[in-house]
This record gives sequence, C-alpha cells and structure tokens, in this order.
Amino acid sequence: MKLKRGVALAAVVGVAMTLGACGSDSDSGSGGGSGEDAPQGAIGVILPDTESSVRWESADRPALEAAFEDAGVEYDIQNAEGSADRMATIADSMIANGATVLAIVNLDSDSGAAIQERAASQGVKTIDYDRLTLGGSADYYVSFDNTVVGELQGQGLADCLGDEDASLIYLNGSPTDNNATLFSEGAHSVLDEVSTYTNAGEQAVPDWDPDEAVTIFDQLYTQAGGDVDGVYAANDGLAGAAISILERNGRNGEVPVTGQDATVEGLQAILAGDQCMSVYKSANLEAGALADTAIALVNGEEAETNGETEDVDGDRQVPSVLLEPQSITTDNMQDVFDDGGQKVEDVCTGRYEAMCEDAGIS
Repeated sequence: MKLKRGVALAAVVGVAMTLGACGSDSDSGSGGGSGEDAPQGAIGVILPDTESSVRWESADRPALEAAFEDAGVEYDIQNAEGSADRMATIADSMIANGATVLAIVNLDSDSGAAIQERAASQGVKTIDYDRLTLGGSADYYVSFDNTVVGELQGQGLADCLGDEDASLIYLNGSPTDNNATLFSEGAHSVLDEVSTYTNAGEQAVPDWDPDEAVTIFDQLYTQAGGDVDGVYAANDGLAGAAISILERNGRNGEVPVTGQDATVEGLQAILAGDQCMSVYKSANLEAGALADTAIALVNGEEAETNGETEDVDGDRQVPSVLLEPQSITTDNMQDVFDDGGQKVEDVCTGRYEAMCEDAGIS
C-alpha cells in the first residue's frame, strides 16, 4: 500500500458530522497519527468507475481523503475503472499490503461478495460503501437511504407534472446495482399511486452507461409514438441522455426529467429548464460516515449505526449508517454550493451565468 505522511490528527467525529471536502489528487495517502488514540491499521477504499457518475472522482475521492487525513489514519483509495477483475486485484493488493479494513463500491454483487469472502478469511473487516452487496458479508453498510432517493425523484416528477393525465417513461439504473432497484421502487411507490399517470415504457441501463441510455430512451420514445409527458431518469447521466433525445424531437424543456447526484451538467439542465430536479447526496457527509465507521473497525471497536438494511440474498440484516438525501431544484440549488458539492464557477459559466443570477445563486 503506497503511503505518505499526513499533516494533521483530529478527533474522530460523530456519524452524521459533515467533514471538509478538500484534499489532494493523489491515489493514496496516510494520516500521520501517533499516540494511544491513533488508528492502529490501514483502510483501503475501492471506487467503482469513472463512467457511471462523475461523483466518484470529483466528490467522493477528495471528501474521503480529507476525512482520513483529518482522522490521522493510513489509507489507500483506488478506482476499479469499471472492471470487476481489477477491483479484485486491487483488493488483494491492499490486503497484502496491510489493510485491516476494506470498503468497496461493488460493480456487481457476485464479484463484491467474493472480495468480501476473501477479506474475511484473512481477518479483514469490510464495509459496503454506497451500494449494498447482496449475498455479501460486509460488517457494515454506509450509504444514503436509497429508497428515499427514489421517493424524492418520484415526488419531484409528480410536482412538475401535477395531477393531469401523463404518460411516463422510466429509465432505470444498472440491473446489477442494488441501489438502482431501490431508486426505482421508491419512485414507483409515489408515481404508481397517481391514477392519472400511465407507464409508457421502462428499461434498465446496463452499467449506467449514458451512451447506451441514449439508444434505449430513443427506442422507448419511438415505441410510445412520442406520447411522453414525463421521464423518470435514475441519475443525471441518464437524464442527459433522455434530454438529448427530447431535444432532437423539439421537446426538451416541455417534458420534465428527474435526475440524481447534482452534477454540473445536471444542475445546468435544471437551470435551463430541461431537467425537473436532481437528488443531492453530500459526499462530505457520506465520506465522514465511512471514515467514522472504518476508523472504529481499525481500532477494534463497534461502529455507531442508525439502522439495518436487509440483504435479501444473504438472508441477514446489515448494520447500517443511512443518511438523508435532498431534493434539488432551482429554489434550493444554493445548498449544493454551500456544502461544497459543486463550485459556482463550474456551473454558472457561459449562458448559465445569467440563469444563476436569476436563481439568486452566488
């Protein structure tokens, strides 16, 4: 495990405490803790890819680096770049080089469970970060309440549509991602209750691939004969794919589209009126919760949790830290900037500068 000396040691904070979002751009590092209260092991974190969402490198990595540096713990953060084989290789290397706690964002439950099984056999504690590994053996699960994410998306779309007759298309996330299932279930729990809404088509997008989402949405739109009044898109990348087809048909801004992750592109689409809303999941908050959980395990302690999550494949309840997501529209977009989730100068540029001024963003 490649390590470097950190510059500060801070007390471990509570599960829900937000930590700073600044950090280095390096792949790995170390806090230089010392003394009786210093963490006694190393933490490995494996992020999934750079394609499913820009958040992993732009938000999660710097937030995690800051949290671990503040806590004075040795750490190594790497990205699997969408390869389950690469993730397994990274995990084996981290364990061989002294990691005593391993946190992963699985690419699929089968490969994630295999990693956790090997880790457990070597006495390494494991944490599911953001995505639950079905049939896995993680000691803890740290994430946002993903059913609530879907409920916020569903309610956001309903708020934009009203209670008039509406034909909806559902563009779900990857079928191998348990979160995508929870998002969809949460959205349906809201939208299916509105008797004036009909389902005009629904399909999952493999690997959350925005390029594939363009093709899928185009097919669903065509099959519906263009009779589409609203789009449930599971994240901002899929929303952008749907918006591109709506724009081709002269209907962007007319058909509300949901999203998630409050990306630069997603926020700009909201400002332009092409996207109805997004869901913000603070990387600072999630990274802080992961750091608290991992550091407790490094020190041989039980982590503080606020619930349990059912692993239906493993027939068990996983001790969990579940955080509250936030629905984002132009009315409260400032919250994202205030939390450090995005920079005003990145979003409010070019033609979006005047839109930000109109929305009161500063």
